[in-house]
Amino acid sequence: MKRIFFTLLSVVILGTAQETQPRVVTISAKPFEFPPSPVTLKRGEPVTLRVSAEDRDHGFYQKDLQPELDLSPDHVAEATITPEKTGRFVAICDHFCGSGHGNMKMIINVE
Repeated sequence: MKRIFFTLLSVVILGTAQETQPRVVTISAKPFEFPPSPVTLKRGEPVTLRVSAEDRDHGFYQKDLQPELDLSPDHVAEATITPEKTGRFVAICDHFCGSGHGNMKMIINVE
């Protein structure tokens, strides 16, 4: 009887741990864009943003959602966030990366 109880307890614990893993959204930084854009997230749901640079150093910053990442071609940067409010948010490259830098933006919609 104890063995059945501990087996069921293990299944419940493991199942709960698997359910709480954040969804991963993979984003690439390349010349003057962050594909995919837009990205849709859910309010209150944790998500890991996994961002890589394809060509040179970039930054990934969004004031309200608070990911602030330094990107380089040889490193994948991650930030786990839980959006607390709905809306349309614009992430930017905050490291000068060339002539199109000022237009390097990504839309994050939170529903």
